[in-house]
Amino acid sequence: MRRDSIFYRLFAQSPILLFELLESPPINARDYRFDSVAVKEPKFEIDGVFLPPESDPPGTVFFAEVQFQRDEKLYERMFGEAFLYFYRNRDRFSDWQAVIVYPSRSTEQTASHPYRALLNSDQVHRIYLNELGEFRQLPPGVALMVLTTLTQNQAPSEARYLLAQSQQEGWESEESSFIMNMVITIMSYKFGSLSREEVEAMLDITFQETRVYRELREEVTEGARTEEAMKLVLRQLTRRLKQELSEETRSQITALSLLQLEELGEALVDFEQLNDLATWLEQRSV
Repeated sequence: MRRDSIFYRLFAQSPILLFELLESPPINARDYRFDSVAVKEPKFEIDGVFLPPESDPPGTVFFAEVQFQRDEKLYERMFGEAFLYFYRNRDRFSDWQAVIVYPSRSTEQTASHPYRALLNSDQVHRIYLNELGEFRQLPPGVALMVLTTLTQNQAPSEARYLLAQSQQEGWESEESSFIMNMVITIMSYKFGSLSREEVEAMLDITFQETRVYRELREEVTEGARTEEAMKLVLRQLTRRLKQELSEETRSQITALSLLQLEELGEALVDFEQLNDLATWLEQRSV
């Protein structure tokens, strides 16, 4: 099951979800931005970084790791990447914290003794999804995370419950659509041998022919393609220009449409320096 991409989509759509896992989230949690960053010398790719608002005084950067398979060198890699990134960006941040999400304690790295001081500090938070409590009492976003861990026998009824909750009065249409999209995506991964139509039938989705549902399906398909195109273009630009892009430039790129991202993917092969990218983006913003 491709849990990395599922959690990436969850955090990208709603960065506040990470902080719903913590007992003491930052007071400006809703203003954080989720991103992936590259750190050179040596080159590290950090997939889950939550960046505080740039307009505020230097804040706390959060590193997130979702680990569903045991990795006996996870902490070596994670702390190495986090410390190097924090060192390279020391002027931007006043502190750092790390959040590691496990399905259960049995997945955690066993040889953790060298990192006992960090793991037992208030800077590192280990979250075990199977210990968060009763599924139907969890906030919707957290419940989506837990849904990825349920067995095939448990998952369908809980997925239907989430879908029913998302249709209740008082929910914003955007939030409802997001929950529906993620439930269907998670269940499609969990039941990989079933078609999307079969998954929808299992979830008792009976409103396929409504305009809202048709629009949602189109939006989901377009959104997934846009996300994949954006990640690919960012990687290609980093390699082509041989330097990390600024947050401002990355924000400009993430705001592009799918068509514009495809155009940028073709144009970047001719870029020689960062100014070429800046010029291309400026022309598209006119």
